[in-house]
Amino acid sequence: MKSLLVCLALIFVCAGALAQSASAADVSTASPLPDVVVLCYHDVRDQVGIRQMLKPGQNATSDIVAPGVGSTLDAEQFTTSTRNLAGHFDWLRSHGYHVISLQQLIDARSGRGALPDKSVLLTFDDGLRSAYTNVFPLLKAYKFPAVMAVVGAWTDLPDDGRVDNGARPLTREDFATWDELREMQDSGLVEIASHTFNQHHGILANPQGNLIPAVVTHEYRPLTHDYESDEEYIARLRADLARNSDEIREKLGRAPRAIMWPYGEYSRVSDEIAASLGMSVSFTLGDQIHYTKASMHAIPRILMMSNATVGDLTWELRQPTPDAIIRAVQVDLDYIYDPDPRQQERNLGLLLDRIQAMGATQVWLQAFADPDGEDSAAAVYFPNHLLPMRADLFSRVAWQLRTRCGVEVYAWMPVLGWRLPDAAQQSRLQIHPRPGAAPENPVRLNPFLPETRKIVDELYEDLARSSPLSGILFHDDAVLRDTDELGEAAPPPGPERTQALIEFTGELKAHAQRWRPAVKTARNLFAEPVLDPGSEAWYAQSLPAFLKAYDEVALMAMPGMENASHPNQWLLKLATKVSAVPDAMDRTVFELQTVDWKNHDQLIATSELVRQMRLLQDHGVRHLGYYPDDFAKNNPKLDVLKPEFSASDALPPNYEESR
Repeated sequence: MKSLLVCLALIFVCAGALAQSASAADVSTASPLPDVVVLCYHDVRDQVGIRQMLKPGQNATSDIVAPGVGSTLDAEQFTTSTRNLAGHFDWLRSHGYHVISLQQLIDARSGRGALPDKSVLLTFDDGLRSAYTNVFPLLKAYKFPAVMAVVGAWTDLPDDGRVDNGARPLTREDFATWDELREMQDSGLVEIASHTFNQHHGILANPQGNLIPAVVTHEYRPLTHDYESDEEYIARLRADLARNSDEIREKLGRAPRAIMWPYGEYSRVSDEIAASLGMSVSFTLGDQIHYTKASMHAIPRILMMSNATVGDLTWELRQPTPDAIIRAVQVDLDYIYDPDPRQQERNLGLLLDRIQAMGATQVWLQAFADPDGEDSAAAVYFPNHLLPMRADLFSRVAWQLRTRCGVEVYAWMPVLGWRLPDAAQQSRLQIHPRPGAAPENPVRLNPFLPETRKIVDELYEDLARSSPLSGILFHDDAVLRDTDELGEAAPPPGPERTQALIEFTGELKAHAQRWRPAVKTARNLFAEPVLDPGSEAWYAQSLPAFLKAYDEVALMAMPGMENASHPNQWLLKLATKVSAVPDAMDRTVFELQTVDWKNHDQLIATSELVRQMRLLQDHGVRHLGYYPDDFAKNNPKLDVLKPEFSASDALPPNYEESR
């Protein structure tokens, strides 16, 4: 996902909408929409505190979680001054933008109307009093429609109630009343949407005490040391959404047609529940469409932050957001884990400080346990139904990395390299070499057996159910060799076998998307299929095929692992081969090694790593990563690597001055 480099970003999103009376059958035949800008505001006040701009590379959509859920940002980040909002409205009108209503969006989706060019939809979250006192007068003055989302429990807050949702606790006086909401709705300018009844908070997600948004979390119960089941999660969410919908209908005479997911966090399950209750239009936060262009689920909205000025708005509309530079660090969770909880927390603290200082944009975080370095997983770091859980640690570390360091976290997961608890099942499902071939290392399961697919499908769904992840990195165990005994269902070595593995990883992604619809994918690629495309038959890997299938390709640019006698020449040849493939440089991360595994695990000097990075960048490489990162040994050395590696140092020239 593109990082938001300033407090405000506007994107054009292609989306569809369901007509108010649309049936389930209408969804497949409705029309896509032209571009729409969707803006998300929160509090609007006459006086706003000092602006706190996002740092370059900081991701607003990963830092929007309110206090009590893990954010370090204060409430002023989500406040706009009345003067600046009026300035936004005036600028939009004077520059040819058309503010549309939710009904216009629905009509265009159903084919009953067309949207004007440069359409904008205004949304305001939380049902705050300022929506009535400060926003509503401006809407009337400009005759602009808007959608306002209310949290029922906050609107019903008793006089002595408090909501911990900012720098100070909010009281009854901070929220609009039902009478005020009805007045705004009856004006014809405002449509009231749901923001859940009481799910705008974090709930306990793991034994370490992380509070993660309730809409996407199966609650951890410390008294019984277990987790909410799927059935319990669905029942909780359905009851909450139904209660809010019923109350809005009772108080205002109309049930909500749209829902704004708190913190922008949602699942396909939550969207399905909302749609079944009549809210077939849903909004999130972000900079991409997560379903098809014809879907009206999870429409991204741009979070208006830090009292954005008209100048910010103007700049963002007229200047494209720079393509994000990827700086990826692949991290062994085995290094964090410790039987002593206090030492484990110290380890985590060291990692967080290091990643933040490093200026990384992504962390590829190990989700499986491999303390013996066998390259196959007999245990994992997340709750699941199939393998031993070494510790419920992945969600803890992923959430801290996301909220404290502002990085995207990809779960680094095996595809085939699993060791099952049942030895007989393992033997039955494992890939065996053909007679006379060398023994397989690491062990891998046969993906052409339905039983294998069911097992791995469930593991990926368990991972996504329990973990706040942005993406999945498919491990380098996803290879099929020409010496593998795979059975009659397997295609012959070559492109067909490559595609079969790609389809399997696509199936795994689909299972993860039930709980994390926006999940992205990356896949490790050995260097040999790039240097010698004919070796695809030995690996079932191909750079062009991977570029079509995944958001990113993690190319293992590791000359030591490949016994390259002249590492620099080898890297240059690799970069040249990649650059010859159309668009490959835009989505290929060159992953360097920091340990020489073939030379007694000798550490590679950080100065050498930096030289390799400079060499690659001089030849057109944009995205860099490395493995492993050893925070305990400071390898690679932070002070030497950071100037070359930090994403902050990789911003486009004169970016700040251009603002």
